[in-house]
Amino acid sequence: MPGIRAIRTYDRAWLAKDLIAGIVLCALLVPQGMAYAELAGLPAITGLYTTVVCLFAYAALGPSPYLVLGPDSSLGPMIAAVILPLAAGDEAYAIALAGMLALLVGLICTGAGFARMGFIADLLSAPVRVGYLAGLAVTIFVGQLPKLFGFSTDADSFMGEIVAFLQNLDQTNVYALAVGLLCLVIILGLKRRKPTWPGILIAVLAAILISTVFDLAAKGVDTVGVLPQGFPAPSFPRVDLADIPVLAAAAIGISLVAIGDTISTSAGFATRRGDEIDSDQEMVGIGAANLGAGLFSGFPVSTSGSRTAVAEQSGAKTQLTGVVAGLLVLAMLLFVPGLVQNLPQPALAAIVITAAISLFDLKALQRLYAMRKSEFALAVICALGVIVVGVLEGIVIAVVVAIFQAFERSWRPNIAVLGEPEGVDGYHDIRRYPDAAPIPGLLMIRWDAPLFFANANIFRNTVRKELAKMDPKPYWVLVAAEPVTDVDTTAAEILVDLDEELNASDIHLAFAELKEPVKEEIVRYGLLDTIDYRHFYPTLETAVAAFHEERQGSSETSTGVSE
Repeated sequence: MPGIRAIRTYDRAWLAKDLIAGIVLCALLVPQGMAYAELAGLPAITGLYTTVVCLFAYAALGPSPYLVLGPDSSLGPMIAAVILPLAAGDEAYAIALAGMLALLVGLICTGAGFARMGFIADLLSAPVRVGYLAGLAVTIFVGQLPKLFGFSTDADSFMGEIVAFLQNLDQTNVYALAVGLLCLVIILGLKRRKPTWPGILIAVLAAILISTVFDLAAKGVDTVGVLPQGFPAPSFPRVDLADIPVLAAAAIGISLVAIGDTISTSAGFATRRGDEIDSDQEMVGIGAANLGAGLFSGFPVSTSGSRTAVAEQSGAKTQLTGVVAGLLVLAMLLFVPGLVQNLPQPALAAIVITAAISLFDLKALQRLYAMRKSEFALAVICALGVIVVGVLEGIVIAVVVAIFQAFERSWRPNIAVLGEPEGVDGYHDIRRYPDAAPIPGLLMIRWDAPLFFANANIFRNTVRKELAKMDPKPYWVLVAAEPVTDVDTTAAEILVDLDEELNASDIHLAFAELKEPVKEEIVRYGLLDTIDYRHFYPTLETAVAAFHEERQGSSETSTGVSE
């Protein structure tokens, strides 16, 4: 158990740093927890319950010594999208739905961890993640504008939210807008000019001070109010059985995002420290945090890169930092629940908006555009999917597009005709080396993908097309097969047909650099009954040498006969 191991190996010299980092982290967790709870369509207090439980759970079962889990801006809209329609305005039922959703996410993540399925985080490629988060940032930003301006709207789509916001601009509360904009300026300004300063904490303290001094509540500005005192007892959330399938489907998408966020964040910080990550144990840690949140009136959680960075910059050495922060939040709930009662709601909106801005990675989009237009287009598709179709639907679109992209690269792989460039060793793509001359009598093709049912005909048609270009016809077709990692039964049948077709034209089919496991598959399929076993060569060089030797032997035989 990671938590017990951490206790046994704890260095007392770390204690002061962990305590200080925990205090600093607590100051960030309280406003963010409340803000992200409201982003998820839940009461602010649930964000604090969630924060406390997931910090303790991850400290016990999470492998990373510095990762900070909790309510997250990227999950909030997904949670709201699934629970609010089902709750139909019933706050208590919305909390129960969120709790059940967290339990399902916890079960999925924990199960995946024990099953050693850490690789599933790879389903969200970089372009997909960048695009999805960009779309999410736009939807979050638009959704928080009414709260920033001091009024509320009722809309169920992105365009509906824009229209409703514009139609209700005459209801703007100037005091709410002023304090919200002030918080935005403080957070964003300090992030740019003084990145080591706690911008969110400073903004929150300023907002509470202004709200108290000028009695903003009396001027129509919504405030957090006194939070319920105490901490909930563990309980199993009760929801209608008819809602379980909807929650389960959403839980899969949320789990995927949570796992991807956590593992990528963990890997990023581990690389900086020269550590390695345990992806499977990370999923167990995420699962434990979500299970705990579900039992204590919480909602699904993920890793926060910003909170982890704050903890690291504050000197955190172990998960004791999270435990200290959790204890301080718990103490506030038990003894001083009115500590943030004068915090204006526009300040929470400002916190969420700044989080949304951080999700929009413009530099990453620019890099994708400069490096690979197709992946930039993929990112744009994912972003538009989130904005136009919806948050939950957007993540489904993102995953489907990513899977299709991976399939498409195997379905339509890079195909190269090889030749011998002047002054360059080896055999290379004649499109890349215009001076590369094909070897007379030899068609050499490199196939950069597995051979399977979806591309086997493309392979055969490529061979036919290249043969038609050659005059005179070649004696050999040599496949540079090092990139071929698999041959399925459909491809095997097509290879047999191709070999028979080539034999009828007195052309030999040969392979070079075929991996041993693939060669074993070919043997099992019985292809050696058709394809000459002698035409499998360990390297391209040996294959070309055998070709020349065979052609020389044929030439000598022909000469002897004529004499």
